[in-house]
Amino acid sequence: MTIKYLTIHCAATPRGRDVKAATISKWDQDKFGQTSYHHVIELDGTVVRTLRDDQKGAHTGGHNTGNIGICYVGGVEANKAMTPADTRTDAQKVALRKVVADYRAKYPGIIVRGHRDWPGVAKACPSFDVATAL
Repeated sequence: MTIKYLTIHCAATPRGRDVKAATISKWDQDKFGQTSYHHVIELDGTVVRTLRDDQKGAHTGGHNTGNIGICYVGGVEANKAMTPADTRTDAQKVALRKVVADYRAKYPGIIVRGHRDWPGVAKACPSFDVATAL
């Protein structure tokens, strides 16, 4: 499988809620029948690999082939409305920049997008502008 894309996601978990990668993978297995993301970045900046690069994720409907999915814990405010917000901790920001830089080095020309940047996606995910933040 040729890797052409890297898509950044948020878990849509409330600001500060310490959800672990294993829990996110379990949610996705229950909902989609498989683990969705290749990496999950936890609140403390720990990057947990959840799929190998040669495994197809389930994170960007219709666009998963050749697409690495990275998900950070957070993405919404801790309010009743679950308002989309860039809730990344400083440690998550550092970890995400490193993961993206590593993929750019490994797969020259890789296109990095936020989930919301894909055609037909009507979500705020990842709750920040990937083009200007990375």
